[in-house]
Amino acid sequence: MQLLSKDAEGKQAFAIHWEPPPECAYKWRNTHPKVPKSLRIYECHVGISGSEPKISSFNEFTEKVLPHVKESGYNAIQLIGVVEHKDYFTIGYKVTNLFAVSSRYGTPDDFKRLVDEAHGLGLLVFLDIVHSYSAADQMVGLSMFDGSNDCYFHSGKRGFHKYWGTRMFKYGDIDVLQFLLSNLNWWVEEYQIDGFQFHSLSSMMYTHNGFASFTGELDEYCNSVDKDALLYLILANEILHALHPNIVTIAEDSTYYPGLCEPTSQGGLGFDYFVNLSVSDMWQSFLENTPDREWSMTKIVSTLVSSGKYSDKMLVYAENHNQSISGGKSFAEILFGEITEHSPGSSDSLLRGCSLHKMIRLITFTIGGRAYLNFMGNEFGHPKRVEFPMPSNNFSFSLANRRWDLLANGGVYENLYSFDKELMKLDENERVLSRGLPNIHHVNDTKMVISYTRGPLLFIFNFHPSDSYEKYNVGVEEAGEYKVILNTDESKYGGQGLIKEQQYCQRTVSKLVDGLRNCLEVPLPSRTAQVYKLSRILRI
Repeated sequence: MQLLSKDAEGKQAFAIHWEPPPECAYKWRNTHPKVPKSLRIYECHVGISGSEPKISSFNEFTEKVLPHVKESGYNAIQLIGVVEHKDYFTIGYKVTNLFAVSSRYGTPDDFKRLVDEAHGLGLLVFLDIVHSYSAADQMVGLSMFDGSNDCYFHSGKRGFHKYWGTRMFKYGDIDVLQFLLSNLNWWVEEYQIDGFQFHSLSSMMYTHNGFASFTGELDEYCNSVDKDALLYLILANEILHALHPNIVTIAEDSTYYPGLCEPTSQGGLGFDYFVNLSVSDMWQSFLENTPDREWSMTKIVSTLVSSGKYSDKMLVYAENHNQSISGGKSFAEILFGEITEHSPGSSDSLLRGCSLHKMIRLITFTIGGRAYLNFMGNEFGHPKRVEFPMPSNNFSFSLANRRWDLLANGGVYENLYSFDKELMKLDENERVLSRGLPNIHHVNDTKMVISYTRGPLLFIFNFHPSDSYEKYNVGVEEAGEYKVILNTDESKYGGQGLIKEQQYCQRTVSKLVDGLRNCLEVPLPSRTAQVYKLSRILRI
């Protein structure tokens, strides 16, 4: 096995051969956890997972981050940047060796131990896999591997991504198919990986690499399609699920190709989940470009549930690594900026930022499908973006880490983290994500209120920046007593505690509201959300 590595400054690449004798082979201790009905995925990058200004290792991640993930209530991790790549600042997307773990983080056995320990904690391990393109580097990658230009890739212009300059695989070649399919099986057999997120499928499924306008018309999905790439994805899902029945496959496709998650036997591509990429774009647009009073409740709901009958196959996130990397900002950085709890006049700004941070996560988590993802550190409102060491910043590591120390200081970061843990616990205890799709029965753009039910749970959001309501009418089907089980405004989550304990239990009134036979008259402070649970049914 060959591994490509870099020196400490990220300038020099070299190869390492790893082949321990059989008696020294890694001995697995733990079995694969059972795949849960709902996925709460913690997205990670090993290299930036430490607090120090350096590249963190597999062993450091195993010792420090895995226990945090478990304590936080997630049931899976998704690793980016593990497969070998030449340049650290590419995050791992310009892969140079598909069969090797990156030696900048440690040895293959170190990675096996990471996976093994994760399994011991009950965590599934998913890998972000890049089969949609390959690094164009001719010295260390597959480009010109045998001296020819088209060994693994298309020749001519089609052999290069139109905007990224990466090489594009020719999926119709039997040797390329065998190479990529065997690569997927290799990660499952050798490293006990539980699933894959297939990165940037639109780059491979279309000859225009996904850079075209899509309005949802069917012919847009038929023109410029690389049929060989579609057949490869069908084969990949068919073979993976046949060899490993418990494997999980996730499609990242910005065009929402029809049939992504339909069974291959019915003409689909066979993925278990697809990523709703538009949700994070919507939230970012609201936070950066739209005044709080102009947020559209209709747009929020339509974006979060836009996939109709396929919503149960949807993986959603408020923000993943994309929002923090490549010149972007985390939502916390947008909301809080340079404000601290000790800044003069900071209380209103902190309250606004903390409230929206919690509400955005609560509605994204509870209104979508059976899978949710969060990027490492964002659960506690990591205050800074990610910037990998590169020539433009003189190879600085100052922003290539995570500020875990903030959790020990109390205040807003501890409050946000406490709320995120309660979110994960809500799904663990109430099976929110694995229930049927929500019944969204109240969307009021004027008052900026959204309400929906999911099983015995009632969710109510007031996004209005200033208007509070003492007795807001929300329809419910079942007559009875409803009790608050989660409130974003509790003081332990950084809220004001405006709803008193004696108001936590509400009884229905027999009145037709929202087309439902009964209603609740609930206190609804501005920029807050509550989750009610039907605790007692009243027969009338």
